[in-house]
Amino acid sequence: MSKSLKTINPFTEEDLKTYPHMSDAEAMAVVAASHTAFLDWRLKSLEERAEVIAAIGAEMRKSKEDFAQLMTDEVGKLLKDSRSEVDLCAAICDYTAKIGPDALADEEREIEGGKGYVTHSPIGVVYGIQPWNFPAYQAVRYSIASLMAGNGVLLKHAEACTGSGLFLRDLYERAGLPKGLFGVLLISHDQSDKIIEDERIRGVTLTGSDRAGRAVGAKAAELVKKTVLELGSNDAYLVLDDADLDLAVKTCVQGRIYNNGQTCVNAKRFIVTEKNYDSFVEAYAEAFRSIKLGDPKADDTQLGPMVTKKQRDELHQQVKESIEKGARLVVGGDVPERKGWFYPATVLADVAPGQPAYEDELFGPAAAVIRAKDDMDALRIANSSRYGLGGGIFSRDVERARKLAADYFDTGMVFINTFYVAYPSMPFGGVKTSGYGREHGPEGLKEFVNVKSIRIG
Repeated sequence: MSKSLKTINPFTEEDLKTYPHMSDAEAMAVVAASHTAFLDWRLKSLEERAEVIAAIGAEMRKSKEDFAQLMTDEVGKLLKDSRSEVDLCAAICDYTAKIGPDALADEEREIEGGKGYVTHSPIGVVYGIQPWNFPAYQAVRYSIASLMAGNGVLLKHAEACTGSGLFLRDLYERAGLPKGLFGVLLISHDQSDKIIEDERIRGVTLTGSDRAGRAVGAKAAELVKKTVLELGSNDAYLVLDDADLDLAVKTCVQGRIYNNGQTCVNAKRFIVTEKNYDSFVEAYAEAFRSIKLGDPKADDTQLGPMVTKKQRDELHQQVKESIEKGARLVVGGDVPERKGWFYPATVLADVAPGQPAYEDELFGPAAAVIRAKDDMDALRIANSSRYGLGGGIFSRDVERARKLAADYFDTGMVFINTFYVAYPSMPFGGVKTSGYGREHGPEGLKEFVNVKSIRIG
């Protein structure tokens, strides 16, 4: 087992920094510090907590450039996307500070013969296991809600963005969060199980693959601990008969290559009706041919490197196997001979059941285009996936599209005539093997609270 964590720049392939693993004793000291700080933090008023959360948002904006540069160095995302990520994190803080006190306030209920109150009490220390694709956002998304609720928070970040996790901890404390309340664990997977087992850990949240979710969810369930799981997906974007084809192509290109194609809610499967299929493939492929790979810090770069060589090679294998099983390669598909873990913008057409591009998540800039007979067949194909995180519909009849989204689309989120990642006010999460639980919005604030009933008289 490796005794350290190493960050590597995906563009230069050069080592950035090595961090030694914590010993078991050091890791437990981080747990203890969070729990001790929690015992005081839980007694702060909702308004006092909100003030600190608002200050974190301000510190995010103040530290934006340093944080963005670090994220791009560690994971290869476009610098403009790293800056936007910090802006999103600051907006999450603003939103949480604004609505948190009212959303978590005590509620009075009518009961016969007395008075009833419902409180939203903190539960303890919440442990988060997070991936590398959004080094700031993934950690902020669950931690700010949990801190607002009065909990302590621990973070086990992905090895690739270890520095970003530590940067976030220091940023929180600069903004006034009590020292130790938000702790970062530099530990192995085996040590992580011991953290989940600790009685001071009262909730566990993970963003990652469905395989990782099953393992962590099973471990937490064995100990009867609350979990929120946001797992992989194969988001389908449907181009219906009456779609604005130019808008659909433009949006679906953006939705596929955003964050170098490495986002759980990237647009990944493009299910197009017979009426539009050939025209969509032609226009989509033409757009992909012009996408420029390069330095993620350069203003004119549209697609940066993938996070690791392993990630890039796994995607290439999925593309090759899909072609071997009948998919048609339209654009891309070859690993470029250059420094950096690049993969070209790739389009696979005639994608069908049995191919990795149809069945599995392609976590990188490779698009799967699938033919549907008509609108309802497109929905059937979309829902045939084992995943159910997000998806999209392109149609000029917005009200009909909204009804199809509400009544038929078996996902946690649907975007109509647009692509986006997340809004602070809108719940984020999925169904089926994309996980369960919600983050963002009032719903996310209440995932890790004790909804306590108090009766008087």
